[in-house]
Amino acid sequence: VRRDATAERQAVHRLQQLGFRRGFAVAGQPGDLTVAIAQFGRAVRTLVAEGWHVEAEGSAFRTAQAMRLQVKSGIDWFELHGDLDFGEGRSVPLTDLLAALKRGEGTIRLDDGTRGMVPEEWLRRYTRIAGFGQLEADHIRYQPSQAALLDALLESQPAVDVDEAFARARTAMQSFAGVRQMTVPASFMGTLREYQLEALGWFDFLRRFGFGGCLADDMGLGKTVMVLALLDARRVEQDGPVRPSLAVVPRSLVFNWMAEARRFAPGLRVLDYSGPDRNRASIQGHDLVLTTYGTLRRDVLRLSEEEFDYVILDEAQAIKNVASASSKSARLLRGRHRLALSGTPVENHIGELWSLFEFLNPGLLGTSSAFRRSTLPQSRDGGEDLALVSRALKPLILRRTKAQVAPELPSRTEQTIYCELDDAQREAYNELRVYYRTSLLKRVERDGLGKSKIHVLEALLRLRQAASHIGLVDKGRADAPSAKFDVLIPRLMELVDEGHKALVFSQFTELLGLLRERLDQEQVTYEYLDGQTRDRSARVERFSTDPDCRVFLISLKAGGVGLNLTAAEYVFLLDPWWNPAAEAQAIDRAHRIGQARHVFAYRLIAKDTVEEKVAQMQASKRQLADAILSADPALIRNLKTEDLELLLS
Repeated sequence: VRRDATAERQAVHRLQQLGFRRGFAVAGQPGDLTVAIAQFGRAVRTLVAEGWHVEAEGSAFRTAQAMRLQVKSGIDWFELHGDLDFGEGRSVPLTDLLAALKRGEGTIRLDDGTRGMVPEEWLRRYTRIAGFGQLEADHIRYQPSQAALLDALLESQPAVDVDEAFARARTAMQSFAGVRQMTVPASFMGTLREYQLEALGWFDFLRRFGFGGCLADDMGLGKTVMVLALLDARRVEQDGPVRPSLAVVPRSLVFNWMAEARRFAPGLRVLDYSGPDRNRASIQGHDLVLTTYGTLRRDVLRLSEEEFDYVILDEAQAIKNVASASSKSARLLRGRHRLALSGTPVENHIGELWSLFEFLNPGLLGTSSAFRRSTLPQSRDGGEDLALVSRALKPLILRRTKAQVAPELPSRTEQTIYCELDDAQREAYNELRVYYRTSLLKRVERDGLGKSKIHVLEALLRLRQAASHIGLVDKGRADAPSAKFDVLIPRLMELVDEGHKALVFSQFTELLGLLRERLDQEQVTYEYLDGQTRDRSARVERFSTDPDCRVFLISLKAGGVGLNLTAAEYVFLLDPWWNPAAEAQAIDRAHRIGQARHVFAYRLIAKDTVEEKVAQMQASKRQLADAILSADPALIRNLKTEDLELLLS
């Protein structure tokens, strides 16, 4: 046989293209061709695919020619079976190849002694498919909630045999065929809009298929009300004893949940399981149990022993960090059904979505490490995997923006949010309240109420300031917690993430100053306007036209007149004002003729403080309440000793 020098040179050139390197010549003979181990697998796959006969340690390499896949259904799982066909009747289960790859082996030994290799594109595809499931001895197992994900993963396969049960589940997930109209019980006292009724149907769809879901509507569209309608319907429709449902909410929102439940679903028996006197024994006597993330962390062993109907996380971005105590505690809770409420389920990176859905549907997105690897933007298939995840999660996330439901919304919606003081702020407020109560009542007893009104107004002003932030009365405590900031900051962050703009009003410029510091820490771009600001028009112009400037802080005196801020859709009033017309005027900065958007306005009231007492007074003693809030001694002539005792109680 004559050597073909040209063919040899071409072969050597091809090997060098694939990473082989020529060693040093010995005795005039060319050195051996070697390749780094990291490049070996890819080089051999390419050569075998090009028709080369490749051997290693006496064993020839074969390349896979086809893959046969089959999906079978179990009681509460799906199984993916696969066989790799290497020709000439030789095949191996897909799980054997995946196990070899897990051991770091790039090939698998066939029964005739040859080595089987799989095209690199196949390796990426089937490693991805396996990464979202659980590898068993002869199959890969998936959860029922992964039907849409598995269908998306297998979409590019030329032929997959599926059984009838999987085909039904796939069709239901693809078409939402399982969503049906759900009736609102007569006991529910609110009137739901069309998009809110659609949410009830979606809740029912999740419940019947055993899925957990995330309600991710824009702020202001009534997520709490929709959930209360669901729980009221569950109370009415169930026969026999009803399991309680658990809602985990930020501390600052416990009272608002209770107030909303009393208003819209008075038939629900609601328990506040968050204070020092909480009693686990009373849980079973209620329909809805409210607790905080802090209480959940402290009482996780107790709460994890309870069997709940629904477990609901409000402001569910609180569990975005998979390693946090809140996230771990939430996953330990036991409930037939799970819901998460969050306008911003992903704030910083896609990994936060894994943590949320590991609570909602354990195992749905595979392991945390595999999910992070496959969805990183810089990973080879990151974009494709993100598209797969998006498709798989579509039935499990319900999100409507203000723009989408605009025809159903009133032009202006106003709501009062009661802010729960934490222990530190409550202690500081109570110290101040006790001091003023003692000194004022002594002064009134000595000098009479008429001569004490200036002192009364000063005391009430200080208490109002302390209700907003203790730093307003004690400059050394500017870093102290504030219940109002705990409510406001997450909402502003959510609005910024959603692309909305907001106005924040306060009559205390010092409070706005403290808020500026918090926004700087959160790296939120904002504008500021108070009575000392000179370039008002420039500030307004920037807020109106700069897409990065989402928040405008405005003092009462500066924002009273002459401002047209229709770029904003949300208005927050940080403290109650003496004149309802002044509040309306502030809201009208955003809600003016020409405003095409719907405006949501929120009043923040510190719970169990002088602010709430004055708000209660406004219904029956409007003039007296106005006098207190305006600090006008000329208007306070109707103040009585019992009024003062009520305010300081």
